[in-house]
Amino acid sequence: MPSPRTLYPEIEPYETGTLDVGDGHVIYYERAGTPGAKPAVFLHGGPGGGISPDHRRLFDPSRYDVLLFDQRGCGRSTPHAGLEANTTWHLVDDIERLRALAGAERWLVFGGSWGSTLALAYAQKHPERVSELVLRGIYTVSQAELDWYYQYGVSEMFPDKWARFQAPVPDAERGNMMAAYRKLLTGEDKAKQIEAARAWSVWEAETITLLPDPAIAAKHDEGHFALAFARLENHYFTHRCWLEEGQLLRDAHKLAGIPGVIVHGRYDMPCPARYAYALHQAWPQADFHLIEGAGHAWTEPGILDQLIAATDRFADAQALTARESSRS
Repeated sequence: MPSPRTLYPEIEPYETGTLDVGDGHVIYYERAGTPGAKPAVFLHGGPGGGISPDHRRLFDPSRYDVLLFDQRGCGRSTPHAGLEANTTWHLVDDIERLRALAGAERWLVFGGSWGSTLALAYAQKHPERVSELVLRGIYTVSQAELDWYYQYGVSEMFPDKWARFQAPVPDAERGNMMAAYRKLLTGEDKAKQIEAARAWSVWEAETITLLPDPAIAAKHDEGHFALAFARLENHYFTHRCWLEEGQLLRDAHKLAGIPGVIVHGRYDMPCPARYAYALHQAWPQADFHLIEGAGHAWTEPGILDQLIAATDRFADAQALTARESSRS
C-alpha cells in the first residue's frame, strides 16, 4: 500500500503584491511555483482565516503557477477585520480581478471549508473561467448547518468546549448565539471584542480536528488573528453569506463539464458530511472521497493525501493533453 502523500517542500513566492479592489479594501496576494505553468488559485477558509506558507505546498511547484491571496479584511489585506463592502459577491469579483492580473484564461480553483463555499459561488457564476475544482470540507451555508455548529449539535459532542464558547454571552442571549456574538464583536468595548473573538475562534480550532491539535488552537487564540476570523465569520454567517437557502446545491448543474474532486472527513464537525454527499449527487461527475478517521482540517493525513493526489492528477492530465497536442 503506498504511503500517504504529504506536502511539497517549503517554497517562497516568486512574486508578492497588493491589489486595490475598491471600497477601501487592498488585497494582499502572492504567486508561487513556476511562472507560466498550470494556473491555479487557492481560496482559504474562515471567512477570515488568511493564507499560510504551507498552503503553497499543496501544489507541485514545477507544474503549477499558484496565486494565493488574503480575502478582504484578513491576513495582510487591509483594513484588518473590516466588514464594510465585504460579501461573498465582492470576493467573487476580487477573484476575477486576480485572474486577470495573473493573465489566466481559466484556472484550477482550490477551496476548503469556507473556501469551498466561495469556490462553488465563483464557479457557478463564472464556469467558463474554471478548468477544475478541488473542494474540501464542503459548506453550503444552509440554516441547518449554521444551527448545527453555532446553536445545537456540535455542542453535544464537545460540552466542555461549548461551555467556553458560551461564556462571553449572557444567559438570556444564548438562544441565538450568532446574534449575541455579533453584538459583542461589533460593539464599542474593544476588550470585549477581543474576548469574544478569541472564544469564537478557539471554539472552531478545538472542534475541527479528529484529535486535539494544540498548534491550531494556539494560532486561533491569538488576538489579532482571532479578531478578523471571528468578526468576518460572524458577519458572513449572520447574512447567510448572501446566498439563498440551498443555492449552491440548486445551481450545481452549472458545474457540468468541470472536472472536480470533493474531499470530506467522515467526522467533520463544522461541516456535516451529508452536504458533501448531496453536492456529489448534484454533481456526479466529480470524484468523491469520504475520508474515514478524519475531521475537518486539511492537515489530517487522509484528507491531505487526497488533496495532493487531486492537484497531481490535474497536472498529469494537462501534461498528457499537451503531449498529445504536440504529436498531432
